[in-house]
Amino acid sequence: MPELSKNFIPGAIEAKWYHHWIEQGYFNSKPDGREAFTVVMPPPNVTGVLHMGHCLNNTIQDILVRRARMQGKNACWVPGTDHASIATEAKVVGMLRERGIAKSALSRDEFLEYVWEWKEKYGGIILEQLKKLGCSVDWDRTTFTMDEDYYKSVIQVFIALYKKGYIYRGQRMIHWDVKAKTALSDEEVIRKETRQKLYHIRYELANGNALVKEYITIATVRPETIMGDVAICVHPDDERYQHLHGKKAIVPLINREIPIITDDYVAMDFGTGALKITPAHDANDYMLGQKHHLPVIDILNDDGTLNETAQIGVGLDRFEARKWIVEKLTEAGQIVSTEDYTSEIGYSERTDAVVEPRLSLQWWVKMKALAEPALKAVMEDEIQFHPVKFKNLYHHWMANIKDWCISRQLWWGHRIPAWYDAQGNFAVAANAQQALLQLQQNNPQLTANDIFQDEDCLDTWFSSWLWPFEVFKGLNQPNNPEVAYYYPTSTLVTAPEIIFFWVARMVMAGYEFMDKKPFNHVYFTGIVRDKLGRKMSKSLGNSPDLLGLIDVYGADAVRFGIMIASPAGNDILFDESSLEQGRNFNNKLWNALKLIKLWEGRIADTVSDMNDSAFALNWFENRLLQAQLEVEQLMAQFKLSEALKVIYSLIWDDFCSWYLEWVKPGFEQPIHRNVYQKTITFFAGLLQLLHPFMPFITEEIYHLLAEKTDDLCVKQIPPAQKFDTVILQEAELLKKVITAIRETRVKNSLKPKDAVEVFVETKQPHVFKSIQQIICRQINATTFTIVESHVNNSIVVALETDKFYILSEATLDNQSLKETLLKDLAYQKNFLLSVEKKLSNEKFVQNAAPAVLAIEQKKKTDTLARIKTIEESLQALN
Repeated sequence: MPELSKNFIPGAIEAKWYHHWIEQGYFNSKPDGREAFTVVMPPPNVTGVLHMGHCLNNTIQDILVRRARMQGKNACWVPGTDHASIATEAKVVGMLRERGIAKSALSRDEFLEYVWEWKEKYGGIILEQLKKLGCSVDWDRTTFTMDEDYYKSVIQVFIALYKKGYIYRGQRMIHWDVKAKTALSDEEVIRKETRQKLYHIRYELANGNALVKEYITIATVRPETIMGDVAICVHPDDERYQHLHGKKAIVPLINREIPIITDDYVAMDFGTGALKITPAHDANDYMLGQKHHLPVIDILNDDGTLNETAQIGVGLDRFEARKWIVEKLTEAGQIVSTEDYTSEIGYSERTDAVVEPRLSLQWWVKMKALAEPALKAVMEDEIQFHPVKFKNLYHHWMANIKDWCISRQLWWGHRIPAWYDAQGNFAVAANAQQALLQLQQNNPQLTANDIFQDEDCLDTWFSSWLWPFEVFKGLNQPNNPEVAYYYPTSTLVTAPEIIFFWVARMVMAGYEFMDKKPFNHVYFTGIVRDKLGRKMSKSLGNSPDLLGLIDVYGADAVRFGIMIASPAGNDILFDESSLEQGRNFNNKLWNALKLIKLWEGRIADTVSDMNDSAFALNWFENRLLQAQLEVEQLMAQFKLSEALKVIYSLIWDDFCSWYLEWVKPGFEQPIHRNVYQKTITFFAGLLQLLHPFMPFITEEIYHLLAEKTDDLCVKQIPPAQKFDTVILQEAELLKKVITAIRETRVKNSLKPKDAVEVFVETKQPHVFKSIQQIICRQINATTFTIVESHVNNSIVVALETDKFYILSEATLDNQSLKETLLKDLAYQKNFLLSVEKKLSNEKFVQNAAPAVLAIEQKKKTDTLARIKTIEESLQALN
């Protein structure tokens, strides 16, 4: 075997093992007699590159999938990408702009050629990068939402919902992205607190006294839309304006008369109590306009510039127009006052442009009926959320669900399957031939040249809501064995910010099209934030280069770093120091391997004394069983971060700091074959427990430990077994004794090489008989004796009910010993007060879980015992 490097060097090792696993086909899955464990990867956009959110999400999925595979389940993790209509089209338009090509200069087909070219070049980057992270996905199943079969299914779903009356075409107020020039759904709009100006503008009353002009003042944050005003509205009970009911006012700058109307919708205490009504550019104004039969005047182009209908400022961008209009109104003396004002403004989730309310003819899905079974499934735990707190958020949205605007004014995506004739009649069909046949029923003279397809595409989420079953061709081939075997899927891992975009809609689609839930569990990750609590993003420059981190620390260390700080559903404050902790953990494992390999040439079948090793072997065997059960329980509760902490502590503390020290042979001394073999077995068990979290280093060490014919990647986890709690308690006592005596030696300036004699006054002598040899070795004691009374001129160590007396040839300072005991006594009494305070709090006692109460009671009992021991020791010193 080649000489082991000083530290673990991940690069080549990670590449070697990933290639080996792929070559062996470990990640591939086919239906068989085993229980299926299915995970569908949230498909990243084809515009994407790996970032910390992907790292967290995919590491969690990989942990679950690898563990399921090691439990004997048929693990199937399906990868794929989403075409991401708005984001991808924006990227391609930008690319073309750099080449000096305008989208408007291209036909639809020409533009789509460029998109496919872009997709082929960049579309699979993120999937390739996931290999560096160690993701054990079935690459043969990679799916794209614009694959031919998938495309057909999306169209099939549209037609089915249309025939059922769930899809309709209607003119309604929508959110308009002026940058992408497309409609957005409610969920694609991000509300942000935004500072603005509230302008008080006076409108002259029409038909007033020619000598004395009268005015009504309105307050608005959008003076650029006054050219689209069709009325001024006041509350019917507002005494300030009752004399104006039924009168007219003149829109400033364009001098158009508009009526003054009344409606109790108007808040009398906001602004001036007079509201300008602009139905084309405000959703609430539109509702008022409908109610009062007011006209709609749209003054904006689709790119947010003023159109000809505005009469003035034509061609100006809406925000440039705002400044220009304010200047003109100021010159005309019609700005009464201006004040700072903060309110929530909608921004496009994709382009970050301020969203424009717009009246538009779009395609919609009625959601109420679809939502009912999907809401019931989650609220009754047929689908379980982890953590459960997200059920409330889900319930609120589903119970108040609105119709979904599914049409997008884009060329990249699934094109709406509707064809029109010259009169605007339309037919929904899978292709032009079927549509023509439908339209010919009313107009037999129509030909294929007389009809044209809808220009719009479907919302990206209208395809991705089919993901859990369509990756198995569930609609195209409804009776195929794959969908019957793998669906419903096991666990969805996703971020809570797409609970409405994607999770809720997948649940609806599952029940609507498959008559089954799409998954059993949903694990919500937190948002990865920096040390200041800011969400990591490219724009803030606080998001590290994930591939760069993997190059520096290794994939295992990165996986460890992101998971150790990731309790389910809570945000993660990412700190690169956690990756250093992961790298240190790698090196700890590596050093443990090197230590054990050093023993290879010193194995003996007989060793003079095996008592201390026998205890260590018995203890660690039971400690490992205990940890395996604890990890199993935590994983079942989706407490992955807590499970990793258990394994970390088991390896770093119990195995490396204690067990290896207890069984380590003396300098140039032999090690018993049984101890050596058991140690390798224990280490292999630890590696198996850790493997789902840190797959590369565990596989490497597993094979370096001893000759192996199997791979850890697919080695089956043994079933949980009972363990001996007595030996575990004795080992905890042993650790406490060694730690306490070591600390006491340091406090009393006793060097490690200074041998001591130790005496113990105890009520459990039988326990110390089995561990006394280990104690002697670990604290450099020549003897360990059980006594029944105080030992004079000794250093006293109080440990609950036990008292340890340390004799040394070094001169002892009784005064110093007394001071140390008094200091410890004061600490224990203060600690007792804090525990008693908690136990005397009725609210705490009533609300605390029985296990928590038991822990506090034990703290009190143990502290009282320590106080008594210290006081007795002080009395003996006096």
